[in-house]
Amino acid sequence: MACTATALADHAISRVRFPTRDSRSQWRRKDRGLLCFRIRAETMATEKLGIKVERNPPESKLADLGVRQWPKWGCPPSKFPWTYSAKETCYLLEGKVKVFPEGHADEFVEIQAGDLVEFPKGMSCTWDVSEAVDKHYNFE
Repeated sequence: MACTATALADHAISRVRFPTRDSRSQWRRKDRGLLCFRIRAETMATEKLGIKVERNPPESKLADLGVRQWPKWGCPPSKFPWTYSAKETCYLLEGKVKVFPEGHADEFVEIQAGDLVEFPKGMSCTWDVSEAVDKHYNFE
């Protein structure tokens, strides 16, 4: 019989089986007492005020989407209105922004470097850029 341990890291749970003393073929004397296991951190997308944000997606996902081949856009710290005439997916390389969707009073979504973000078609909002932005973007 083996023991099971559960580890939690960034919304990911990994179960790891540890051999007991009875399964000596799997348990070497020098390993006794050591608990070694790998925790795989997975990202989780969240949606707030119609904006989907995935923090630090794996490089494999960015490659599957072709993000590094998308056009780039950037701006210095500033504040400006914007309306999305098509759905936009973007990946922030640098920067920090508070996005205030129209009709939501003082509510905002904060996005930053390392975020994969999806804005719906038709959304009007105000971008409040506190740190210069450099991003890849794609309109559908």
